[in-house]
Amino acid sequence: MTAASLLAFAGLCVVLAITPGPDTFLVLRFSLSRPSAGIAASVGSAVGSLGWALAVALGLAALLEQSAELYRILKIVGGLYLVYLGVMAFIASRKNHSGGVEPTARRTSLYGGFAAGALSTMTNPKVGLFFLAVAPQFVPHDGSTIGSTLLLGAIDAVVGSLYLVAVALLAGRAVAWLKRPAVTTWLERVSAGILAALGLGTIALSAES
Repeated sequence: MTAASLLAFAGLCVVLAITPGPDTFLVLRFSLSRPSAGIAASVGSAVGSLGWALAVALGLAALLEQSAELYRILKIVGGLYLVYLGVMAFIASRKNHSGGVEPTARRTSLYGGFAAGALSTMTNPKVGLFFLAVAPQFVPHDGSTIGSTLLLGAIDAVVGSLYLVAVALLAGRAVAWLKRPAVTTWLERVSAGILAALGLGTIALSAES
């Protein structure tokens, strides 16, 4: 692959990264509790993206394109997971608010953030279909298909994680600057509601298709 094609792909990844999606709201939700957990979720999302790139490189993700039923099931699973994250986040915010615990004192497991980011991306079939549709346009026919696809996956993971890390750091700075428990609790509940709404929307669209 030429430098020009890699830059073109990186530019496409930037456009996709700044488009709000489940990973953005997930990172925001964890960052409001603990910025480092938001960064861990960003890394988890990058690992999940690499997992999809590997699946495409090995030809496994082609099953999603061939099987509408498998695609629908995976979307429903991903939607249920987002609903679960949203509900649990909302319950946690209510408990912390009723208990008088300030947001700056809350702590979220780094492993929990990482796992949530990875699972959210791995259960999003659109990521796999993105690689399946875009990778062939950039992978040279006379080169290593697996190696080239993984390189594209690494570029997407780096671009996406850099953007999400920026979101996590900005969210963390905003919380530290405001230092208002009521505001942070409101933001946590809004992000939790968005996650749940995204999950319900995914499930509803999957059931109709």
